[in-house]
Amino acid sequence: MKIKPLGDKVLVEVLEAEEKTKGGIILPDTAKEEKTEGKVIAVGTGKVLESGKVQPPEVKKGDRVIFGKYAGDEIIIDGKKHKVLKESEILAVFDKE
Repeated sequence: MKIKPLGDKVLVEVLEAEEKTKGGIILPDTAKEEKTEGKVIAVGTGKVLESGKVQPPEVKKGDRVIFGKYAGDEIIIDGKKHKVLKESEILAVFDKE
């Protein structure tokens, strides 16, 4: 299924929560914390400014991003958790260095 976000929206695939702690303890589903990072799957055309010009998005497909815990709307696509976020709800982009 293909989804194309509109305007300044971004489609992000949420990365899975950790199965184990650093000490090796396996976590049950109820103890896993909601992940707040993901991979950008698709981006909209950008934000329309008051002048009528379109400001292109800063993020691009493939970027790994961090977003707020309660940001965006959660949807399921092909059995995987995704979020539709406004670009302004994205807090940071991981540097590829």
